[in-house]
Amino acid sequence: MDYHLELDWADFIQRYWQKRPVVLKRGFKNFIDPISPDELAGLAMETEVDSRLVSHLDGKWQVAHGPFESYDHLGESNWSLLVQAVNHWHEPTSALMQPFRALPDWRIDDLMISFSVPGGGVGPHFDQYDVFIIQGVGRRRWRVGEKTPMKQHCPHPDLLQVPPFDAIIDEELEPGDILYIPPGFPHEGYALENAMNYSVGFRAPSGRELISGFADFVLQRELGSQRYGDAELPERQHCADIVPQEVDKLRAMMVDMINQPEQFNQWLGEFITQSRHELDIAPPEPPYQPDEIYDALRQGDNLVRLGGLRVLRIDEEVFVNGERIDSPHRPALQALANHIRLTDAMFGDALEDPSFLAMLAALVNSGYWYFAD
Repeated sequence: MDYHLELDWADFIQRYWQKRPVVLKRGFKNFIDPISPDELAGLAMETEVDSRLVSHLDGKWQVAHGPFESYDHLGESNWSLLVQAVNHWHEPTSALMQPFRALPDWRIDDLMISFSVPGGGVGPHFDQYDVFIIQGVGRRRWRVGEKTPMKQHCPHPDLLQVPPFDAIIDEELEPGDILYIPPGFPHEGYALENAMNYSVGFRAPSGRELISGFADFVLQRELGSQRYGDAELPERQHCADIVPQEVDKLRAMMVDMINQPEQFNQWLGEFITQSRHELDIAPPEPPYQPDEIYDALRQGDNLVRLGGLRVLRIDEEVFVNGERIDSPHRPALQALANHIRLTDAMFGDALEDPSFLAMLAALVNSGYWYFAD
C-alpha cells in the first residue's frame, strides 16, 4: 500500500520542525490501517518484539512488559497496548515510514503502534525526540503544552510523567490526522473509543551516547595507544599542580582522536546504522549462489530491504547495520542506500562483476534483502 502525505515539507521544516507542535488535519486522506488490533496483539505475544501494556485504575498506574500470553484479564476501558518497531516485523506497516523520508534517513528511528480502549493512554509526559503521531481507526483526544522546564515523576517504576499542564493544542484526532510534537513539549493522549495510533519516532543521540559509542570503537580497534610525552617539561610553582598547558595537551590528545575524519566516519557509520530494536532477520535456506541472484534480477525479480534495516551513506561509503560495505561500484552502492526496492537496472553494470555479485549475495544471505513475492 502507498501512503501519500499531504504536506509542504519545505514550509513544515521552516515553521514547525524542532520548533512548534502542530496538527496536520487529514495529512493522510482516506487513511487505511495497515494492521488490525488483533494482529498487533499477536505481535505482542512474540518474544523478540518489544511491547508493554499500560493501564490505570482509580489513579493507580500499572505497566506490564510483553510477551503476553493472554488479554482476557483486561477490562473495556483505561488500558493501552504499545508495540515498538512494528515496521521490523510487519511489512505492510513499513510503508507508513516512506512519506517521512523527506527527512534524513539517519534521523528516522522506528514505528511504534498503540491500540487503546476508551480512556487508555500513558499519561502526561514528554519525549526527547521528534514524533509524528498518526491517528488510525477510532478517535483520540490529544493535549499538548508549552515547552517549559518540568519536573518528571514516576507513578510506576517504568513510567515517567509530568504534572498537569495548560494546553496550547487540544484536539480530537480522526483517521488520517497527524500530530507532530518536537522534543520537550509535554503531551497526553487518551482514546475516546477503541483507537489505533502510529508513532513515527526520530533518533537524537545524546553527547553521552556518542562519547560512549566512540570509546567502545577505540577499545575494539585498539586505537589511541600513543602515550603522553613532555620533553619540554613546563615549570610549576608547586609539584602538586597540573599546569594549564598540560591540561590542554591531555585534552588535545583526546580531541585529536575524534578529529581524524577517516576514523570518525568509520565509527559514525557503524554506530548510527545499528538498529535499537531486533530485526526480523531470516537468512534464506539454502543460501543463494551469486549466479542465482543474477538470474533472478535479470528475470525481473525485485530485491526488497528488510523492514527497519538502516542503510546510510557518509561521503561515498555505505554502511549497513553496523558494517561498511566495500565496493568500487559507487552507483550500485548508492542504489542500495537510496531505494527500498531494487531492480536490476539500478545496479548498472555492477552485476557483471563477480566480486560485487558475491557481496550482494552475502547481504541477501544475511537476511538484509529478500526477493519480493
